[in-house]
Amino acid sequence: MTQLLRRRTALGLAGAALLPLPALAQARPAWPDRPVRFLQGFAAGGTTDILARLVAPQMAAAFGQPVIVENRPGAGGTLAAEALARATDGHTLMMLNNGFAVSAALYRRLPYDPRADIEPVAMLASIGLVLLAGPDGPRDMADLVRQAQARPEALNVATVGVGSTQHFVAEAVQAAGGFRLMHVPYRGTPAAIVALRNGEVQVVSETASAVLGQLRSGEVRALAITSPRRSALLPDVPTVAEALGVPFDVETWYAIGAPARTPPSVVERITEVARGLVANQELRARLADLGLSPREPGTPAETRTTVHAEIGRWAEVIERTRMERQ
Repeated sequence: MTQLLRRRTALGLAGAALLPLPALAQARPAWPDRPVRFLQGFAAGGTTDILARLVAPQMAAAFGQPVIVENRPGAGGTLAAEALARATDGHTLMMLNNGFAVSAALYRRLPYDPRADIEPVAMLASIGLVLLAGPDGPRDMADLVRQAQARPEALNVATVGVGSTQHFVAEAVQAAGGFRLMHVPYRGTPAAIVALRNGEVQVVSETASAVLGQLRSGEVRALAITSPRRSALLPDVPTVAEALGVPFDVETWYAIGAPARTPPSVVERITEVARGLVANQELRARLADLGLSPREPGTPAETRTTVHAEIGRWAEVIERTRMERQ
């Protein structure tokens, strides 16, 4: 009996040795073969969180595995980015946004290398930021510029924090318009809006989707939007380029990121799913409701080039505005 088993085992091994390599590769489980963690580095309820939770079920359907959104807020998204960079399970992704590039430009030391440790894979969407005024604030951008030039740093601009995308965009607008405001950071958009209504600050810099409710209710007014074109949700709000008469094009983008050294086959699979997401008409309608514009995912190489160029762009803003690096 033992001799018969040995003979069968030998025949089985011989048959396996003759099996072509592609057939052996097909025998391995396809990626993903277990649930996928989808990190995002900001508080619940923000645009990044909303978008991650909007696309996660559709990603899960495409992958055939659950996609679990995991919030790791703090330090401008760098806590989540560190977790992504250190992930070794092969099943961790992240919703990157403009804050990833801003942090890479702002912080002298990070617990990861933004260019070497994280792989930007596919773009999903983008949105402009708006400069808001309160009921008694500047009437329009021209009025804001006049007041600010007459009294440099006498007017305050609120954002959700030092080094945030909102802060950097506010600095970029001031540089483009040749005026100076005093930056006042707040812990979240609601606190900044309350300060605006109370007259503690004269301007707020925030993503359009985060303040649509306040804009529609008339609590605040939008002076300008930073995107290259007017928003379909805010058609009467001029772009910064229109209002200042200078070239200006800044949007917050959202992309899927993976740890560096992710196998090319997995990167291509993620890209394929991203293309399907952006082409989905139902999802495009939901994005439009949030004021988000779908972005062509592009190739991983194109996405990497775009994100790395953004890091350089914000480094130039730091140098030009003489912001202190952290």
